[in-house]
Amino acid sequence: MEYEAVIGLEIHSELKTATKIFCGCATTFGAEQNTHTCPVCLGLPGVLPKVNKRVVEFAIKAGLATNCTINQYSKFDRKNYYYPDLPKNWQTSQYDLPIAEHGWVDIDVDGQRKRIRLTRIHMEEDAGKLVHSGTTIKDSATSNVDYNRTGVPLIEIVSEPDMHSAAEARAYMEKIKSILEYIDVSNCRMEEGNLRADINVSLRPVGSDKLGTRTEMKNINSFKSLEDAINYEIERQADVLDDGGKIIQETRTWNPEKGITQSMRSKEDAHDYRYMPEPDLPPIITSAEEIEAFRKSLPELPDARRERLTKEYGLSDYDAGIITSSRAMAEYFDNVIAEGVDAKAAANWIMSDLSKNLNAENLTIEQSPVDAKRLGQMIKLIDNGTISGKIAKTVFVEMWKSTDPPEKIVKDKGLVQITDTSAIEGIVDDVIANNPKAVEEYKAGKKKAIGALVGQIMKATKGKANPQMVNQLLTKKLDS
Repeated sequence: MEYEAVIGLEIHSELKTATKIFCGCATTFGAEQNTHTCPVCLGLPGVLPKVNKRVVEFAIKAGLATNCTINQYSKFDRKNYYYPDLPKNWQTSQYDLPIAEHGWVDIDVDGQRKRIRLTRIHMEEDAGKLVHSGTTIKDSATSNVDYNRTGVPLIEIVSEPDMHSAAEARAYMEKIKSILEYIDVSNCRMEEGNLRADINVSLRPVGSDKLGTRTEMKNINSFKSLEDAINYEIERQADVLDDGGKIIQETRTWNPEKGITQSMRSKEDAHDYRYMPEPDLPPIITSAEEIEAFRKSLPELPDARRERLTKEYGLSDYDAGIITSSRAMAEYFDNVIAEGVDAKAAANWIMSDLSKNLNAENLTIEQSPVDAKRLGQMIKLIDNGTISGKIAKTVFVEMWKSTDPPEKIVKDKGLVQITDTSAIEGIVDDVIANNPKAVEEYKAGKKKAIGALVGQIMKATKGKANPQMVNQLLTKKLDS
C-alpha cells in the first residue's frame, strides 16, 4: 500500500537572555556542571519565581515574526511529570492561554512554495541535561544530571501537521531558525542545544484524511538528523503496517550511530500531565500599544529581504534565497556591495569561493578570514581591470591566509593584469604561428577553435593578460 507521511514539529529554542526565566542564574553554555543553579531553579521549598521580562519580549517578537496573533492575556501553568532532569517534578510552561497562536511561515521545496501553519508559541523553562556514559540513553550504563540548563528560557513553536516529507520538515526548521536569528532572540546554535526539535510522524493511506497513530522523536538537534530520523521512521512505520501490525503511540529516540529510531516510553496525552495554573506567577498582560511597538521594532525579515534583493538588485529568486537564508550572510552581502560593486558579482563570490572555504574549514560567515570590506575591494579590482576573474581566484586564496588588503597582495605577488596591447602582441603572433591547426579550423568556420589559442596566450602570460583584450586581438589578426 502507498502511504502519505504526516509530520508536525515542536521546535524548542533557547532564548538569548543573560539570566534564566524565573531567577538570576546565568544562562552561559559550557560552564562546569551544576554551578549555574540556585534554590529557585532547583525548586527548593519556599522559593518564589519571578518572570524575566526579556523572555516575554522575545516571545512576543517571535510570535509577530511568524504571523501569530499575540494574546493580550496569557498565563503560566504547571506541566506535571517525573524525570530525573526535572528537579521540581513539574515544568513551568503554558497550556491553554499561550503568548501567541495561529501563525504561519512559507517554505520553498523543489521550487514550490508552501505555507506551514503554526498552532502556537508558548514560553517555558528548559529542563536539566542528562549526561550519558554512552552514545544515547539506550546504550548507557550510567547517566549523570547537570542542572545548569534547568530554568533556561525557551519558546516552543508548535506547527500543524502540514508537512509530508523530510525535505519539507527541514525547510520549515531552517526557516524558523532564520527568523529567530533575524530578530536576534536566540543564538540558534544547534550543536549547543539552543535549537532542537521534537518530531511527530504518522502514516495514512494515500487519499485518506484520517490521521494515523503518531510516534514522537525528541531532541533532534541537527538538520541531517532531522531528515534521517524522519526518513527512517516513515520506512519503519510502513513496514509495520504492511506486515499487518499496528503503530504504537510512543516516544522514540534517534540513534545516529546505528541510523535507527528506538523505543523509549509510551507517549503521554495532555491530560496525563495534569496541567494546573501556576499559582506563584501572575498572568502576562500585554496592551495593544505594546504589541504594536514590538511589531515596529522588528528588522526586515527573510522573506521581505529576499523580495527586495530580487527587485532592487536583480538577483534571481534562488540567489536571493541563499543570501538571505541567514541574517549574518545577508549583512555580509550588504557590506560587500557597500564597497560599490555589482550585486550579482558579490552574490556569486559569497555563494561559491567564500562558502566553499567556510564549509571546508567548518567556519561560520562571522568567522570568515576574508571580511566583507576586503571581498568588496577585490571585486572592484576585477571591475576596474586591475586583475582578471581568474587572477582573482589566486588573490582570494592569499586573502584567506593574510589580512593584507587585496590591492597590496596583487602588487606584492606581481598579479596586475596586462592590459597593454603591445606587451602581448608578440605572444599572440607566436601562438598563431605555432598552432596552425587551430588557426585553420577557425578560418574554416569553427569559431570555438579560438578558445585553444586564448588558453595558450593566458598560459604564456601566467594568466595576467586581459582575456577580453586577448580575444579582440586574436579575432582581429585571424580575420585579417
